[in-house]
Amino acid sequence: MSRCSSSSGRFDATSKLSDHPAQTGTRVKQIWIEKFGAPDVLTVKAAPDPTPAAGELRVRVEASGVNFADIMGRLGLYPDLPPVPVVPGYEVAGRVDAVGAGVDASWLGRNVIALTRFGGYSDVVCAPQGRVFVRPEGMSAQAGAALPVNYITAWQLVVVMGGLKKGETMLVHSAGGGVGIAATQLAKHIGATVIGTASAGKHAALRAIGVDHLIDYTREDFEARAREITGGRGGELILDAVGGESAKKGFRILAPTGRLGMFGASSMAAGRTRHPLAMLAFALKTPWLHFNPITLMSQNKGVFGVNVGHMWDETARVSGWFGEILDLWRQGIVRPQIARTFSFDEAGAAHEFIQSRGNLGKVLLTP
Repeated sequence: MSRCSSSSGRFDATSKLSDHPAQTGTRVKQIWIEKFGAPDVLTVKAAPDPTPAAGELRVRVEASGVNFADIMGRLGLYPDLPPVPVVPGYEVAGRVDAVGAGVDASWLGRNVIALTRFGGYSDVVCAPQGRVFVRPEGMSAQAGAALPVNYITAWQLVVVMGGLKKGETMLVHSAGGGVGIAATQLAKHIGATVIGTASAGKHAALRAIGVDHLIDYTREDFEARAREITGGRGGELILDAVGGESAKKGFRILAPTGRLGMFGASSMAAGRTRHPLAMLAFALKTPWLHFNPITLMSQNKGVFGVNVGHMWDETARVSGWFGEILDLWRQGIVRPQIARTFSFDEAGAAHEFIQSRGNLGKVLLTP
């Protein structure tokens, strides 16, 4: 049987799944990126059941999270993606049905959430014990799969590196996305004012979630509107997943001691396939000169970046953050919004849905 790799969440075999010899027993269903391109390059295949390696747990997956990093990977724009063919996916929720050597048998049968660092688009995954968390009583698998990437990213942006305080103002782009909603919930719990950018059709729902001021980025200049909303002062924390010109404007509207947190580059993913002009525009419009030490010191501003995928070896810290997030879920403060679920066979449609900005909240895959 195949064995799982604890370093990447992938099966050890790197050949296409169809190349594996047929074996008896349960078959794993996975979604593969076999080449870069439009959403229809995503391919569903079957493989032999994996066996957990020492220190790993095997999870029968009920829901997998879809993230923009997966889309960037499909486009060939994500530098961390292992060589294709590869199974993408960072997070799953399901039930433990096998454990490797050194793992207590009491894990068997538990409902869990797992971080996978690739390999999550699968109905069975193996994950290291340190990246598997017991799902709280009453939490659905769908809610569980919607939590890790979005809420750990938001926690790092808002609490750890953003240092948001009560009474401060936070502006978040893509406020209707999974990270935007997570960041809004955390900011409101802290006692901050939240300004969000989103298309007008999402404004009512975002007000209900707690966004104080909304800017329709499709027809309004967010820099001008943010200055108007804040009386010219600007905000203490700007969260930007767009990059390019957006980052330049965000830096300009930082209040003294303000922080610009960058966690994506969606402006590079302008189409269904990789677009060289969009990549060039991103590079040309990024305010490199604004981020030099002299400018930062003279303006009392800060710039930082977040990539949870690069925190993979910080197991204790990330586990601690996620433990606090789960406590907030138990208190009713954290509540992931599920935009839509897609079957594995509809994975391409799930990517299309996110790229079209149709989602309000998290998009999931269900086997």
